[in-house]
Amino acid sequence: MGSLLLAISGVASVMRTVTDSSFESDVLKAPGPVLVDFWAEWCGPCRQVTPILESIAKDMAGRLTIAKINVDENQITPSRYGVRGIPTLILFRNGQVVSTKVGALPRKQLYEWVEKLL
Repeated sequence: MGSLLLAISGVASVMRTVTDSSFESDVLKAPGPVLVDFWAEWCGPCRQVTPILESIAKDMAGRLTIAKINVDENQITPSRYGVRGIPTLILFRNGQVVSTKVGALPRKQLYEWVEKLL
């Protein structure tokens, strides 16, 4: 589906928005690791984690792609990966799930989790 320009906390950055129909090409067939944020607009913790993901996307540019999939608008993919709570973050590499975290994490903890997986 391409990228979506998000303006969060006054900072503009590009994060990839994926859908059920684009998930295979945008995530599973991506050339590098992809961290997927399963989220919803009404979810407070999802809104808390978004600026953290923006920051990590900048810090790890060229090493990691961060994608977001709205679970209300796309229900097939979350079901396929057993997403029961949001936010759920799943790191994919070569089409395979590497690791999963559920819930909003502080920046340091989230950054360290991603860094050790790369």
